[in-house]
Amino acid sequence: MSTPFQVEAGEVTLSGHVAGPEKAPVVLLIHGYPDDSTVWDGVVADLAADHRVITYDVRGAGASTAPASSRGYHLGRLMADLSSVIEAQVPDGGKIHLVGHDWGSIQGWQALVDARTRHRIASYTSVSGPSLDLAFGAMARRLRDQPLAALPPLLGQLMRSWYVLAFHVPAFAPLVWRAGAARLWPRILRRTDGIDVAGRPTQLEDALRGINLYRANFREKLMAPQRQTIGQPVQLLVPRNDPFVSAAVFDDLAADVPHLVREDIESGHWLPLKDPALLAARVRRFVTHVDGGKDCGAFVHGRRLAARRTPGAAPLAGKLALITGAGSGIGRATAIALAEKGADIIATDIDEAAAERTATLARLVGVEAHARKVDVADAGAMTALADWTEEMLGGVDIVVNNAGIGMAGDFLDTSVEDWRRVLDVNLWGVIHGARLFGGRMAARHSGGHIVNVASAAAFMPARGLSAYAATKSAVLMMTTCLRAELRDKGIGVSAICPGIIDTGITDRTTFVGASAEAQDRRRAAASRLYARRALTAEVVAEQIIAAILKDRAVAHVGLEAVLGNLLGRLSPGLMRRIAGADLMPK
Repeated sequence: MSTPFQVEAGEVTLSGHVAGPEKAPVVLLIHGYPDDSTVWDGVVADLAADHRVITYDVRGAGASTAPASSRGYHLGRLMADLSSVIEAQVPDGGKIHLVGHDWGSIQGWQALVDARTRHRIASYTSVSGPSLDLAFGAMARRLRDQPLAALPPLLGQLMRSWYVLAFHVPAFAPLVWRAGAARLWPRILRRTDGIDVAGRPTQLEDALRGINLYRANFREKLMAPQRQTIGQPVQLLVPRNDPFVSAAVFDDLAADVPHLVREDIESGHWLPLKDPALLAARVRRFVTHVDGGKDCGAFVHGRRLAARRTPGAAPLAGKLALITGAGSGIGRATAIALAEKGADIIATDIDEAAAERTATLARLVGVEAHARKVDVADAGAMTALADWTEEMLGGVDIVVNNAGIGMAGDFLDTSVEDWRRVLDVNLWGVIHGARLFGGRMAARHSGGHIVNVASAAAFMPARGLSAYAATKSAVLMMTTCLRAELRDKGIGVSAICPGIIDTGITDRTTFVGASAEAQDRRRAAASRLYARRALTAEVVAEQIIAAILKDRAVAHVGLEAVLGNLLGRLSPGLMRRIAGADLMPK
């Protein structure tokens, strides 16, 4: 149950509600435009179980009264309102945890530096609303220092902010709202964000009056932004699919907000309505972190992302990538390539020393890197690895399931143990990586990318490769299905199908049914063949990077892989005849 209240704030009367235990941490929520405080109802229902939650209708919205002129919507007046609400509801001088969405978020940023409010704020969570001072100031500096690089994100944000310009055209925006936009607002939200909300009696009045928020503040802040250091802890939640506010607006904040954590979330603009449970969980976690002074992986990851989201940063800066089988070959080359693109690295391998060497090479590039020993065939070990990354580092953004073993020889010579071994590593290892890390990516709503390394053997049948090809075919099909399943969660999934790559895997390939002497002879022959092909692991790593950056479904690496895929589609019969040739090393 919530308790209504009213606060006299100069020329206006503010109406609000308070809910939750009296002695609990206080969270104050500020709504945006063209909403009123009911936009927070789902968040309040969740948070009020263990927090004292305050909401109120800003001046001119909902049940609060409106000022007489547009100047009454200046940020200075809004800060006086916020101060009045805090003093009335938290009269003992205690601190509150502030949360703002849209225009409420713009107000929240201002409250962090305003003399009337800053000393009362313990932490701030911002959703879909920038600091006008910091955003306009950063924009001016980028145009001055790097005009060509600054233009694309600037033009992108200007296109998203078309409505701001429209709000400054006399009579235009009010005409649109009166012509039916207010009545159609629930339908608009359903179409743009998939949200079902009921219409509000004050929707038209809220929309018309709220236009003054833009007219009273944007021009002033654009002409004379004030740069100030913000000392409070700030949690920045950035919806990736926000049609109004570009994620780039929130880049380059770390210098001005030293205690900043950032999380990019797979959601649209109206996160409080779309996923109130997710937003409440993030606020609860942040409040606990700030009040308890305890760090956790989520904040390690959030600080990493915030610190590295700067103009001109490498494309994968702030991302955390885990690579299995990273001790050599394609795994090591991929780890270094990801590091060169700015990603922090977790190099895993069954050979811990080899993983540590890869991590050392990644650190030389200038990123953070960790080494972990793990057997991908061991479900328990992979679960422990996933739990460790989540707890200590905040979870991975990219996982490359690369670990694999080679196996060749006739089907009838392949024992049950041989099958179990190759299936455990080449197939179950990929399943464990995709399932454990993909599930955690989906739960965070932060997107991500999964790369599964298959092989051209997945679609090029050959004598003597029944076991190996079966695992790689399974990986390719599983990847295709998983890509379809995770698309709606903002998670990309790619399969990499290399041909003959000189990686050293032939030195460890098992030739079933062969004596120890024959094993060595065949490995040496295969190694000479692969060396003559001269296609290196670095080429595969380049294709893995391209698949991540361009969200490619499949990458065929090497001419034999490209032609084999084409031939298999055009003439399966010819491919089967070629498969009958005995091409295994002797």
